[in-house]
Amino acid sequence: MPSNLKKIAAPQVHIVDYSTVYAKSLDFFKKCCIIIIAIRFRNTKLKVYYNETEKNMDIGPKIKQLRMLNGLTQEELADRSELSKGFISQLENDVTSPSIATLEDILQCLGTTLSEFFSEENSHVQKVFGPEDYFEKKDDELGSMTEWIIPNAQKNMMEPIRLTLAAGGSTYPDNPHEGEEFGYVLKGEIVITIGKERLKAKAGESFYYTPDKKHYITSKKGAEILWVSVPPSF
Repeated sequence: MPSNLKKIAAPQVHIVDYSTVYAKSLDFFKKCCIIIIAIRFRNTKLKVYYNETEKNMDIGPKIKQLRMLNGLTQEELADRSELSKGFISQLENDVTSPSIATLEDILQCLGTTLSEFFSEENSHVQKVFGPEDYFEKKDDELGSMTEWIIPNAQKNMMEPIRLTLAAGGSTYPDNPHEGEEFGYVLKGEIVITIGKERLKAKAGESFYYTPDKKHYITSKKGAEILWVSVPPSF
């Protein structure tokens, strides 16, 4: 070999693993999509359905229960979450719905998170109810007043009500349906009509029947009863 020629080293060849590059690119793309979706829907109104029967979940009563457990007034919660007292009131009464971001802020002030708030095992779910939770409906024509003493019980397996009948009052005749009905007379005396059968019950007595015939309750002098339907039918 001539002395003026130098030996040239063979170039190094780098083998690229395109499967690894593709995997990393795909992972990056997924992360970008998640961020974009989160930003896009961050202020979307929140409507939640939960449990195996897809029952609509009421956010307002749970917010109210958490606020009371924390010993806060509506005004104090509003100040902490930088919202108006009016908005908190509307939220607790299910008049309005919060965005996800707003709900996160409120829950942070109440010492909980979204995942805990919507957990079926949440210990803060209301189990005791008072007069402020009741919903009532008066029927002046029939002389009756119905109080739903468990809010939204139509979603549950049973539906309890407190029925007050004025003198000569009556419930609306209910057509035959599946299920069972139980009642306890708190005051007065009633007559239960089931098809052609008429049954009397006075204060301290209870009744139970299968509503497979047209049925209704009347009271000559007025009465008050606790009445339960399984499944809900009131």
